[in-house]
Amino acid sequence: MNAEIISVGTEIVLGQIVNTNAPLLARQLATLGIAADRQLAIPDRHDLMVDAIRAAWRRSSLVFVCGGLGPTADDVTLAAVAEAVGTGLTVDQQHWQWIQETFAERHQAMMPENIQQAKYLTGGSPLKNAVGLALGSWYERDGHRLVVLPGPPREFKPMIVQEVMPRLTKVVRQHVQITSRTLNFFSRPESQLMNEIAAVTADLTGVTITSYVQPDAIQVRLTVRDQPQDVASKLLDAAQDAIVKKEEPFFFGVGDDCRLANVVVDLLRKRNLRVTAAESLTGGMFQSTICSVPGASNVFDGGFVTYAAAAKEQLLGIDPQLIEKPGVVSAETAAQMAEKSRGKLGVDVGLGFTGVAGPDSLEGQPAGTVWIGLAIAGRPTQTRLCRFGAYRGRQAIRQRSVQTGLQMLYRALIK
Repeated sequence: MNAEIISVGTEIVLGQIVNTNAPLLARQLATLGIAADRQLAIPDRHDLMVDAIRAAWRRSSLVFVCGGLGPTADDVTLAAVAEAVGTGLTVDQQHWQWIQETFAERHQAMMPENIQQAKYLTGGSPLKNAVGLALGSWYERDGHRLVVLPGPPREFKPMIVQEVMPRLTKVVRQHVQITSRTLNFFSRPESQLMNEIAAVTADLTGVTITSYVQPDAIQVRLTVRDQPQDVASKLLDAAQDAIVKKEEPFFFGVGDDCRLANVVVDLLRKRNLRVTAAESLTGGMFQSTICSVPGASNVFDGGFVTYAAAAKEQLLGIDPQLIEKPGVVSAETAAQMAEKSRGKLGVDVGLGFTGVAGPDSLEGQPAGTVWIGLAIAGRPTQTRLCRFGAYRGRQAIRQRSVQTGLQMLYRALIK
């Protein structure tokens, strides 16, 4: 099965936004042995869409058209797809009723054009959208399959995982058996990780190993093809054992949806521990990340955002002389932030984040310099210096600080 991905959006063609959907989809397809050898971005022009979709439909057995399913005048994707493959559009009456009820609940005026979001390709089937309004479409004819999906990443990714991949897996498994497993790692350069994995799995045959860099982890996918389930499981177990033995300090879980924050919250819950944090440069991002995990209330009561030096003194009771020297960006301040926050709330674990997000330097320290403190009841306080580099940008420095704090906490919890 060969695939093509057509991304629709003038803003993509003009470089105003980064197209993250196509790489995500290509990675997902690769797990099933499907190569997306052709990937195209086109503007919101009906004629260009029709030409591109017709050409892809003739060439390939699987075509994806992504974006342009909104209710505005430039959202003409679905009409162009229908014309290209010679079919019509059908309104899903149940979904249309749900859209109307949703607008009523929100006390928002609805445009007549919103009915476009309840349409799908006639002769195909609608794809549910769990977090947005626009349906997707799954259409098959003469051995070809065409999938139409909305463009917003927050809608696109769940639809790929929940709607598209299960259908494609059934199709592929009619011809080939595929068994896969995803291992998750942090704090490793991808090239170094994969070189080490290649060395320890050199004697293993029948397992394909690929890597995918995520914002908060590196995912390593192990895949076995054309083997009975019991044989495939043994091959995957052998590969996982060899890899984890080598990379154990950096391994934190199995599964496509495994996130370090979820793992950390689960460990805290199992150990009956509660956590807090005092954050400067991260501005509450660590606490927000913890709160994004279902069940966070079992391990988190609250915390502190102490951006200015005065707030560190007033809210946490940081020693003013320490703020004066060695300064805000120091191991000593990070340690006191962790310890004082833990003490103020009477919890088991406290973290402190202080540093320079940039773009300017602070106290003679360049942007990207970050100190993180970790205080756990009954243990010596840890501090860690990170130099992330200003070139990564302010937001990336803050995000990496949060991930590093999670990594420190994870390692402390598994000891």
